[in-house]
Amino acid sequence: MTTEPHPPSRPAEPAEPSGATVRIGIDVGGTFTDAVAVSADTFELLGQAKVPTSHDHADGVAHGIMAALDRLLTDIGVGADDVAFLAHGTTQATNALLEGDVATVGIVGIGTGYDAFATGRLRSLGRLRLDSGRPLPIRYTGLKHPERPGEARAAVDKLCAEGAEVLVAVEPFSVDSPEGEDAVAAAAEEAGVPVTATHEITRLYGLAKRARTAVLNAGVMPRMLETADLVERSITKTGVGAPLMVMRCDGGVMSLAEMRSRPLLTVLSGPAAGVAGALMSEKVSEGVFLETGGTSTDISVIRRGRVQIRHARLGGKETYLSALDVRTVGIGGGSLVRLGAVRGGSTGVTDVGPRSAHIAGLPYACFAAADDLRDAELVRISPREGDPADYAVIEAVGGRFALTLTCAANAAGLVGEDDYARADPATARAALEPLARLLGTDVDGAARAVLQKATDRIESTVAGLIDDHGLDRDVSTLVGGGGGAATVTPYLGTRMGLAARIAAHSEVISPLGVALALVRESVERIIPGAGHADVLAVRTEAEQAVLRQGADPAAVEVDVTVDPQRNLVSAVASGATELRTKDRARAVGPEDARLTAAASLGAPPGEVRELAATAQYRVLGHTRKPTGLMRRFTRERTQVRVVDTEGVVRLHSADAHVDTMTAGEAEARLKELVEERTSYGDGGSRAPAVWLLLGPKLVDLSGVLDAGHLLALAATETGGRLPGEDLVAIMEERR
Repeated sequence: MTTEPHPPSRPAEPAEPSGATVRIGIDVGGTFTDAVAVSADTFELLGQAKVPTSHDHADGVAHGIMAALDRLLTDIGVGADDVAFLAHGTTQATNALLEGDVATVGIVGIGTGYDAFATGRLRSLGRLRLDSGRPLPIRYTGLKHPERPGEARAAVDKLCAEGAEVLVAVEPFSVDSPEGEDAVAAAAEEAGVPVTATHEITRLYGLAKRARTAVLNAGVMPRMLETADLVERSITKTGVGAPLMVMRCDGGVMSLAEMRSRPLLTVLSGPAAGVAGALMSEKVSEGVFLETGGTSTDISVIRRGRVQIRHARLGGKETYLSALDVRTVGIGGGSLVRLGAVRGGSTGVTDVGPRSAHIAGLPYACFAAADDLRDAELVRISPREGDPADYAVIEAVGGRFALTLTCAANAAGLVGEDDYARADPATARAALEPLARLLGTDVDGAARAVLQKATDRIESTVAGLIDDHGLDRDVSTLVGGGGGAATVTPYLGTRMGLAARIAAHSEVISPLGVALALVRESVERIIPGAGHADVLAVRTEAEQAVLRQGADPAAVEVDVTVDPQRNLVSAVASGATELRTKDRARAVGPEDARLTAAASLGAPPGEVRELAATAQYRVLGHTRKPTGLMRRFTRERTQVRVVDTEGVVRLHSADAHVDTMTAGEAEARLKELVEERTSYGDGGSRAPAVWLLLGPKLVDLSGVLDAGHLLALAATETGGRLPGEDLVAIMEERR
């Protein structure tokens, strides 16, 4: 998302002292550093603070982080001892790659014979162009016998003498035998040089991609280590005892120790913070999140309560960095209207953006004083030298003003009274009058023309993401965040026929996401013919990783996916650093849960029945019986919704079986049900998609196709429970 400021709105109401523990989230943007405090009991926003990002300070961005934290704690009246959780997100690693401001990386290629040839080809990484156009600064040396005394240290010293500031140890099959890389890492640590070993970054095969990921990680490491040390020292001085966490690019947080070894995980974490805010504070279970700033909109997907992840492309090449699947479109609240000839030879709105009011150095017309817009006329400009001269601006008695998407949204009445992007509707309509005259329409028509053109590319991107990730359009919601949320999301929802809403406190959705994010870790392994023990080992590795970072064991969830075609076993573990339980007095009752499910199902409440319930969830369903001639060809289907104690739909299914049992019965009962519902075809057997409701957990086993793996994972989840504890199994047969 763009980091430029959005036009300010009214200041927030001062918060009352909380008298309770708080969670702090800090988002370091390119222009501003935003901090928010959230109640650890209710998750309600207690206060927010904004300071300029301190790029030029001697302590770098750490100074701005401390300034924002100090102001925030003072404003809400709590002390350092009241802080239960503290995390920050930063664009520093992203900006380093964008601007080419990376360290010189020394590669130690390990091996003899063909292995030496393969690692020698990694010299070509020096031709990798970062987004700035600058090449990645690379030094290379080969190492044939890392086990021989002194040889690894000699390779380290050689590269350092050639200007390397950080090292990468690379060996073709280190994912299986890491001894050579470990020897180089030990020599580098002895020499006091930061080092990355490729097997510590990923355990996936593919030498070139693994090395590329490790080299990019190393390139941002020195700067990130320096900042981490400064931030940690500063936080310690405040007396805050909570461990400092850092935002990851997949929507979770990690400990500072983890960030020091894998700083690349913070790349692209800006959009991840926003979608984490939508997931945690807005409780989105299925939909598309659009974070709109002044220049661009970041678009990402939440499916069945999970953010959607893919391997990121950096420097134009794919890496093994698992990051949020986010698509960026150059349309934001400050995007300028463009004019030109349209069909029939008349003048029309031909585009909106990519240039913004910020780039043109002009104020938004809708935020001008009404008198300043008298005698307004449209003129066309080039925002920067070399740009087309088709960007529309207004010249009036008060000067020159930008005609923006925000102006159109306010003129169309789409921006709420308390919204961050709110302008005086009368002023906004006055700003669009010259455009309306030129187009031969009224102000409403001009506003629609701008909004339609602005959302063309966004609509196609959203539609593509819905198709790519298989979202259920019937239950999908568009959720807008960022200062410019109201300029895009409401109109797009109407245009696409989807439910749409603006997130609460949308202008600080990113720091909110940081404050509410869960500790997260992902593990991927290539395991040909993986057995049950292999799958369980990957699951355990992910679970132990989040436990080491302070996650509460009682609520850690691990999602496992086994892809037999690629021999890929992956596990994603997530959990809070403390058990986060809201006031149960606020929990919704059975009737409210029924109404929520009925609305999601599009069914009369009287036809929705409760199928099962636990202390944390209610499972409701609606059976659709085929009618007419379809009765002969279509079977009865039961649509299912799982509603949590806050009244949020956490899981939905178009056709599912729901079974209740105790933890003591689970092993035998699940085996029987899985065998009964396993499907068979030319490609072999496919176990049903399974979810388990067990205590506070919603365990997602839907990514496992093999019945044996599925039952082994289920046994792990139920094994530590009391035999009499209730369990609900939800199953979808794969057809």
